[in-house]
Formats: sequence, structure tokens, C-alpha cells
Amino acid sequence: MHRLYENGDISVFWDSDKCRHAKECVNGCPEAFNIMRKPWIDISKAPTAKVWQAVSRCPSGALTCIYNHEVRIEYDRENLRSVAFYADKKIGECDYEENENIWIIYHTEVDERYTGKGIAKRLVYKLIQEAERSNKAIDATCSYAAKILGE
Repeated sequence: MHRLYENGDISVFWDSDKCRHAKECVNGCPEAFNIMRKPWIDISKAPTAKVWQAVSRCPSGALTCIYNHEVRIEYDRENLRSVAFYADKKIGECDYEENENIWIIYHTEVDERYTGKGIAKRLVYKLIQEAERSNKAIDATCSYAAKILGE
């Protein structure tokens, strides 16, 4: 299971397959990481710096974190994609096709002026999150998305 948690400053990624339950996150920032709550991660409950520090102590790499750089990611159900915006300018997208019970990501692209900021990863995670909410399996022919799914 892959999850994306965002606030205005950062995006936190959680890959449950990598999690070894070392509880470094819970011990480092119990306000944001609380296993007694659902969802167990709520990064709005603690200062960004404290969340970042807790994530950086994750020994398994199940939790990772990036700065958002004022880029927002939106899910566009009508056009079968997630879209990245800087201000009101579209700077990236991740497209999928929908078959009966599976979404297949076939394309991920970010404007070259914005590469290296984790935007593509956020785009893919947004689709993974929406597929799970829709009770759909997800796969990828896009090499980048396939890499994320295989992490």
C-alpha cells in the first residue's frame, strides 16, 4: 500500500511494504504519527520541521519526504489523470487508462524546468491513492510509475 500525505510545505510518502515498524516516526513525532488513529498519519498535527525530522529517521525507507515547492497536485477523474500546477500553470501530469478493475498508468511527464523536485512521484502517488479509494488495482506500462509501484 502506498499513501501520500501533504500539507502546504511538504509531501510525506508511505510504502507499507517497506515498513518494519521500528516506530522511529511514532517516537519522534507522536502528534503526526499515531498508530491508534485512522489514518495513522496526519501531518497537520505537528510543525513541518518536526514531521521532517521524524521521517528522516525511518530506518527502512518506508517513509520519505519532499518539499512541495509551491506545486499542487490535483486528481482529474474526468480526464483520467493527476495534474501538477505551479500557480495556475500546468507543469506535469500522470495519465492512466481504466479497464474493468484495474487502472494502468501509461504516461508521466513533468516540465523539464521543474524536474528533480519529486513532482512525478507525487503525481503517481496521487493516482495510487485514488485507485485504492475506488477499489481498483493499479499497474503501469510507464517505466517511471512501474518503478514507484515496485519500490
